[in-house]
Amino acid sequence: MFRAAIISPDEDLGRHLEEAFQRAGQFGVVRLSDRYLSEEELARMLRAHAPEVLFISIDSIKKALDTAVTVEKLVPGTPVIACSRSCDQSTLLQLMRGGIRDLISYPFRSQTILELAERLGDVLDKAPSRFLSTDLMFAFLPSKPGVGTSTVAVNTALALASQPDCKTLLADFDMNCGLISFMLKMDNPYTVVDACEKSGSLDEVVWPQLVSSAGDLDVLSSGKSSPEFRIEMMQLRRLMNFARRFYKTVCVDLSGNLEKFSLELMQESKRIFLVTTPEIPSLHLARERFTLLNSLDLGDRVSILINRWHKRAVISVAHIEELFGVPVLATFPNDYQEVHSALTEGRGVSSQTELGRQFTELAQRLLSQETVAESVAKRKLVEYFSIIPARYSMFSGPK
Repeated sequence: MFRAAIISPDEDLGRHLEEAFQRAGQFGVVRLSDRYLSEEELARMLRAHAPEVLFISIDSIKKALDTAVTVEKLVPGTPVIACSRSCDQSTLLQLMRGGIRDLISYPFRSQTILELAERLGDVLDKAPSRFLSTDLMFAFLPSKPGVGTSTVAVNTALALASQPDCKTLLADFDMNCGLISFMLKMDNPYTVVDACEKSGSLDEVVWPQLVSSAGDLDVLSSGKSSPEFRIEMMQLRRLMNFARRFYKTVCVDLSGNLEKFSLELMQESKRIFLVTTPEIPSLHLARERFTLLNSLDLGDRVSILINRWHKRAVISVAHIEELFGVPVLATFPNDYQEVHSALTEGRGVSSQTELGRQFTELAQRLLSQETVAESVAKRKLVEYFSIIPARYSMFSGPK
């Protein structure tokens, strides 16, 4: 069944077409608009509903043709089909010159719709419409509770959103103790739970009600602790597909409990940021996390982020890279006072601080895709205690 949108200022005509689709069973109507849409409205509708085919009435041939041109610009390859109460040769010629190749007229017979569906199937098999869907999705995973993963996720997302033309979504999937809405002083009652439950009916009207905004950053809260909630994978996929059409970058903050939905989100992510501090217990648990991800064929997506870094750390960045076999992508200095001030005021850390500059630099690197060219040689784990002389293990103590 094809996903279809109908734009028809002639409301009766639009309803007749929708009813005909229901009888024929070849098209499912995802949006019925009773007016021609502006370019901005059309873009939102296409991102929200991802129709495979657009039907547009020709009450105004000029507006119908302008809409067809805009659709081709926004989503190349999307078939646009005219519909009307009558059909004559001059109208057909005018539509064809404007790029619309098909027209169906009232009454809409089931056989006509079945034949149209067959033609569309051949067209879309050869050249499917190309919906813009970002691949810039990043997952933030803690080595253990308390390493500041949410702080890193929030400030990275804010830094991404501050870049030109970079609308960003930050989704809090820590269903046990998500803190993002608290950190940014947001009190939207809707949560990822609601977004998942509404995933089959998300559109450009419903979505703004579910998220809170801070500039070009939209936040989807985890809400109150709800460990009993189980996210269905189909709901999750629909939600993330929707988000990828709406945003240039998508960040997800995970609990570290490695729930089924967390693994699904990591599978969908371009990069998985394993957040740790330079202390031995945190590094030990981070390596266990990495070993698991490696066994799930996700190791090549993992980059290490070191939070609360200090220059006099006992274990160097080089040693940590050797331990994991992957690069340390960024280190964030321990700036307790600035983080405390940011939390108190419900904002991100100042971009004028060293910590803020590190988040800005990370965001710029992610958008320039510098992280893609990481060395394959570093993706393999080294021997368990290879970074420490044989007589001493940083995890087990002196021998």
